[in-house]
Amino acid sequence: MDPKLLEILVCPVTKGPLIYDKQKQELVSKSARLAYPIRDGIPVMLEDEARRLEPSEYE
Repeated sequence: MDPKLLEILVCPVTKGPLIYDKQKQELVSKSARLAYPIRDGIPVMLEDEARRLEPSEYE
């Protein structure tokens, strides 16, 4: 994941910061409690495609 891209990407729901999870290949928005997948190196920034975080993941 390109660090410069990470600097400009924000959560489309809350406009808050995203955390890159290299192991799961996701961009995590703790404020929205969503994890956006990265497929073939491209972040999929659609709320419908995002995975809901478990309570233990955002606390």
